Amino acid sequence: MVYTLVVHLYAKDDVESIKKLTAKLQEASQVYSNDKECLSWLVMQHEKDPRAFTIVERYLHESSQKYHLENPYWQTFDKYVIPLLDKDMDLRRYNELDTSKAVRVETDAGLWEKVKAHQS
Repeated sequence: MVYTLVVHLYAKDDVESIKKLTAKLQEASQVYSNDKECLSWLVMQHEKDPRAFTIVERYLHESSQKYHLENPYWQTFDKYVIPLLDKDMDLRRYNELDTSKAVRVETDAGLWEKVKAHQS
């Protein structure tokens, strides 16, 4: 089961902090995306609030985090990022739901025909 971390970060209210945080998150994504058993390490910036960032880390298993934490780069992350933040990081842990098997809550066959046509 895929294990996912979602981290919300909120930068200090100055252009330099936002610029530094943006660069560090981009760099971190480039590093961590190559870690063993990391499926993706994505960074996003809010479309209207440039101080708001979100990281989505997807790992093959919960135990896969060990490769992330063993990466020497990890030692640099909090030391650099925390002074740039206005609030504590908000970290949330999730197990992704299995969507590999068909699930049909809606029972209208006509709806599913329209959905299929729309997606073709």
